[in-house]
Amino acid sequence: MSTAMGVPEPGAGVAFVVEAPGMMTTLQDAGRLGQGHLGLPPSGALDGMSLGQANALVGNAPKPDCQTGQPQEFGALEITLLGPRLRLSGGRCVVAVTGDAEVLVNGRRVETFRALALEAGDELHVRRVLSGARAYLAVGGGFASTPFLGSVSTLVRAGVGGFDGRALEAGDRLPLSDPAAGIEHAGRVGERHLPQREKRPVRVVLGPQSGAFSHAGITRFLTAEWTISTLADRMGYRLHGPELKSAAGHNIVSDALLTGSVQIPGDGRPIIAMHDRGTTGGYPKIATVIRADLARLGQMKPGDRLRFEAIEPAHAETLWRGRQRAFRRYLAGLAT
Repeated sequence: MSTAMGVPEPGAGVAFVVEAPGMMTTLQDAGRLGQGHLGLPPSGALDGMSLGQANALVGNAPKPDCQTGQPQEFGALEITLLGPRLRLSGGRCVVAVTGDAEVLVNGRRVETFRALALEAGDELHVRRVLSGARAYLAVGGGFASTPFLGSVSTLVRAGVGGFDGRALEAGDRLPLSDPAAGIEHAGRVGERHLPQREKRPVRVVLGPQSGAFSHAGITRFLTAEWTISTLADRMGYRLHGPELKSAAGHNIVSDALLTGSVQIPGDGRPIIAMHDRGTTGGYPKIATVIRADLARLGQMKPGDRLRFEAIEPAHAETLWRGRQRAFRRYLAGLAT
């Protein structure tokens, strides 16, 4: 059986044993920030809002990062489409699942957005995600995983973070850091906020290479309906739709990529850079998805359709501050 990187093989101790891993289940926190100069993307939860809600329900307040001093979320399991089946071993704990998911405890359906007390031997099964693409499973006190460069987020293509730097596998043992933490929050309920229910266009700030495209090309980008192709994962989403051409060509001197950068390669089909993206890219970037819409984007899956809307940077900053205020209201409204 495998354990978290850098964590000794537990003998007793409280842990989840993975009976079935799900489609793509990884440990993610808010991301490995500030490491782009080393060629490392931020990784982290594709839906950061749902991650924060899951942690809040079990009492996991953000803790200061040992290197930067900035608040960092506890790691939680990011579940994609089909979830894991886990059995608790060695003690009790409290868990919460956020997202629109079908969740069973010992074969009986339970609610999401609620802190649940589990006893040794209990089976927790996140059968499937009902809408959107992802759900998040947090445990009181967090999972025991040694941070890599300040984060426990899993970056599978580099084999770092999380549990042995990979997605869960059957037979893995996931030790818990402090299973007694958060027990008093069992029964706590939070409002069901689902980013995928927001149906407005995905908002972007044009640039930094929007000047390489004609006015007609930018209009086409903003008025077309795009479909997320099957080439979509944590690294990036390739879109199907009209072909976009850059007047200056599709090869530029490589420069920085951001999460949400919309690149236009030679075939004219946009690629949205996601959390496990490269840190630089050599295609012109027509726009960048604003931070306030990244959670909604992270809940999209192949076959989903979207449109873009251009806004000014100041408006994007106002929207992000509004998201932060909404999350503070969520914390204040948690009830037991």
